[in-house]
Amino acid sequence: MSVRISYLFVILVWSTTPLGIVWSSETISPTLSVFLRMVIALILAAFFVAFANIRVPWTRLSCLQYLYSAFGIVGGMLLSYLAAQTVPSGVISLVFGLAPFFSGILGYKLLGEAKFTPVKIVALGLALVGLYLICVAQLQELEIAPAGLIYVFLAVCSFSLSGVLIKRVPVIVHPMATTFGALVFVTPILATVWWFADGHFEPQLWETKSIWATVYLGVFGSLLGFLAYFHVLQKLPAGTVALTTLITPGFAISLGAWLNNEQLTATLLVGAVIVLSSLGLFQFGDKWLGKKPLFKQKEMVK
Repeated sequence: MSVRISYLFVILVWSTTPLGIVWSSETISPTLSVFLRMVIALILAAFFVAFANIRVPWTRLSCLQYLYSAFGIVGGMLLSYLAAQTVPSGVISLVFGLAPFFSGILGYKLLGEAKFTPVKIVALGLALVGLYLICVAQLQELEIAPAGLIYVFLAVCSFSLSGVLIKRVPVIVHPMATTFGALVFVTPILATVWWFADGHFEPQLWETKSIWATVYLGVFGSLLGFLAYFHVLQKLPAGTVALTTLITPGFAISLGAWLNNEQLTATLLVGAVIVLSSLGLFQFGDKWLGKKPLFKQKEMVK
């Protein structure tokens, strides 16, 4: 598959995933919903690996890559599901838009990537202003509990750290093998979390919308989404992959307002515009201004 097609598919999936998470956990507990999603993805991945005769290596480095991938899935997904109990899908996508900033900071510390230029520092400052306005809109105007926003913030941290850690592993594994390997680690972890946090299995209470949302997330949001994500992550820098978060929030906010009647306040919209503008400045500001990075790259951390 072309890396461009994979990149576009990631954008499509990530634009619809926040709303899918909200819907899937409306009548299914969040821990069970994310666990079922991974079970669906794991079963399909196992069939795909067997049918396509894809070799899944289990060397120390390969397992380390799977473990780092699993860390991002467990932290990013589980915390997002918990956040979705109170936080609108559009806001979840917006906060995830901060991933390039975290990826840039972690990339400098762990991968020896370029240190932030003054332009990027200004962009980070603007992003924090936008995040503040988003939090004000959620906490004061919409009276949403702060715990949900904390969950989203931690989910973004997990997602960003996972992407950077994967880059540190000097091994190339087929994207589907990486997806399958990560799911092998993830599924029992999420099963354990569900069992101890909830432990209830009552399908008679599930609404059709939640069921179909879970199936969609299992097939597209997990299996095919992870496959495309790991594909572009192998081919492109972590910061470039995180650039998708510049595009997806607008779609996610629109879908949430249109299909889920999520309320959009003036403060929230202003915060969203500032965050997206800061992301554009962060990614393209130096090029627009014709500047070169002012700091030399550190040596690659082994």
